This record gives sequence, structure tokens and C-alpha cells, in this order.
Amino acid sequence: MPNSLDLNKLAADIKIWGRELGFQQVGITDIDLSQAEVRLKEWLAKGYHGTMEWMTAHGNKRSRPAELLPGTVRVISVRMNYLPGDTNQIATLKDPTKAYVSRYTLGRDYHKLIRKRLSVLAKQIDDALPEDYPFKGQNRAFVDSAPVMERPLAEKAGLGWTGKHTLIINSDAGSWFFLGEIFTFVPLPVDTPNQPNQCGECTACLKVCPTDAFTQPYELDARRCISYLTIENKGAIPEEFREPMGNRVFGCDDCQAICPWNKYAQFTTETDFLPRHGLADSDLTTLFNWTEQEYLDNTEGSAIRRIGYEGWLRNLAVGLGNAPQSDHIITALKSKREGVSELVKEHIDWALEQQTKPNYRRKRKIKRATHE
Repeated sequence: MPNSLDLNKLAADIKIWGRELGFQQVGITDIDLSQAEVRLKEWLAKGYHGTMEWMTAHGNKRSRPAELLPGTVRVISVRMNYLPGDTNQIATLKDPTKAYVSRYTLGRDYHKLIRKRLSVLAKQIDDALPEDYPFKGQNRAFVDSAPVMERPLAEKAGLGWTGKHTLIINSDAGSWFFLGEIFTFVPLPVDTPNQPNQCGECTACLKVCPTDAFTQPYELDARRCISYLTIENKGAIPEEFREPMGNRVFGCDDCQAICPWNKYAQFTTETDFLPRHGLADSDLTTLFNWTEQEYLDNTEGSAIRRIGYEGWLRNLAVGLGNAPQSDHIITALKSKREGVSELVKEHIDWALEQQTKPNYRRKRKIKRATHE
């Protein structure tokens, strides 16, 4: 290593540059994920990843950064707040005529924004290295786009602790933030985690889950998680989970919304993360009535594009089935039934059946779905 490189100063500069680029926190860690690797293999062995076959691909590269990018000795972990202010989150969730869309996807797709910022940071690091530095120009940014164990790395880098809902919690900022990483060949001084687990005896996140997706604290069965069911799952949503889904049509934030630490959550300052096209509180029928072209136009640059129009209609049909009985809803369901795939038709038929159930049964169902 060139003698002219002051690693302590470079580490301090990286944190300054990161904050200037809009990251609320920057931490540095080594690449030892041996403990996390054991937990990952146990989780996969239980089949909790469902149809997410990408979780089992790539061998050990997910838990061994130096195998994913040979030469890596450190990981720079960053976090960026994404929660928009004044989105009427709870009101929307408890109004069964509205569509609840997970707060992280109300605005533009975070992948591009954060990756671009991280690429700038990686370039600043390269520019600070001596011309003869080995691997100069080969630092690499990742944003949920490769086999990277983001949360264990963030925890080791001091960005927070892993909560019982398996997400990273920061005592000063809650959990409403994105994570990103830079794999680097520079042996920077690592940060000492200063956020010990502070969940204590609280089990609010485990109890509030509409589908009982947590098998125990710190363990999630993705196959029961509404985020998985509405986003990662490409097939039919199992009937046992349709009523508990309520009006959650893309993801679910219940375990975060109820977390006491999120009283310290900070609203995003990124305009790209602010809601677009009324997605923060749109009526279910309004979104269901979108044509495929309207769906494509209104989700351009959004993570919602991941599920496609078919998945969009599937999820909304479930939401409409859980909504209060309405001739307007029945008409919307029937008008969409012809010309859609068998997958969507199955969920529309279920919704129509729900819409004709006796009122006393529907009241109990809605109560369970909203945890009132």
C-alpha cells in the first residue's frame, strides 16, 4: 500500500462525502459474515424463501463479499431515509376502500437514485487514491441488485441493529430507510457498532403481522409475508392469506408502522421519494380500472413495475374483495373479468364471491384484517 495514503483521513472524508450526497449515515465494516452465513443457511433449509430461487443461487457469494468481488476487504454501508411526510398512512390502511401501497414505493424507484449517488462516492474514493494504488477504479456499488447481505453488513457497520421484524432499526431514525453498499479494496479502518439491540421485551411487530409471518423473533417465513405474496410471488395468492391482506395491494408496512422506535423516524428530503399519481391514498377501484397503458404510464420509473399489470390486477382484486359491499365494485370486477389471464380471473371470481357474502361475516373479516 502506498505510504502516502492516510486511511483514517480517507475514512473520515468518505463519511463527509456520503452526507453531502444525501446519505444520513455512512459506516465501514470488514467482510466477515460467518455468523450471518450460518443463519442464512438455516433459514433457507426451512424453505422460508419460498419461490425466491435467487436466494439460493451464487453459492456462498452472498455471505462472502470477497467471492462476489475478488479483492474486496471492506464494505462501506449507507442508509437513506425514504418515508414521505403526511401520507395519511394509518388512515389509508384502515379505509378498506383505499389501496395501501408500501411507503417505499410511492415515488421513483430507489435503486437508480441510490446507485447513482454511490457511484459518485466510489469515484470520489478513487480520485483520492494515489495513481499507483492497486485496484484503483474497481470499487463497486450495490443497491439490492446483487447477492449482498445488506442488513448484516449495515449492522456490523454501526447503522443500527436487527429488529425482531428482521429489519435494521436505528435509535435516532427508526427503520424507514434504504440501504446501499460499496465494496472496496482499500483496507479502511472499520467502525465499531454502537447500536446494541434495544428491542427489549417488545413484540409489537410480531403480533401485528396480518398473516403471522414471524415464526419467532428475528425469523420471517417469507411465504406468509404480504410483501412476498404481493411482489415476489408470481402465482396465485393462497386463499388463507387473502382476507388478512385487507387493502394492502403492494407490500406491507405493519411491522414498521407499529415499531416504537419509528417515533424517531425522519421524513425524506428526496423529492424523488415523494408520492406520485395519487398512490398514497387512491381508491381501489380507481387503480383497478387503469388500462394496461395507464398502468405503464403511471408506474414508469417505479418499483411497482416489478409485478407487471397482471400482478397489479391480481392484488387489487383481493383488495376489492375485502372492501365493503358495493355495486360499483361488483361492476368494476365484472367489467374486467373478460380478457384477463386465468390467474387474474381466479382472484376476480374470489372477490365477487366475497362481495356477495352476508354483512355479518364481512364485518368480522374486515376487523381481523385491520387489527382493530
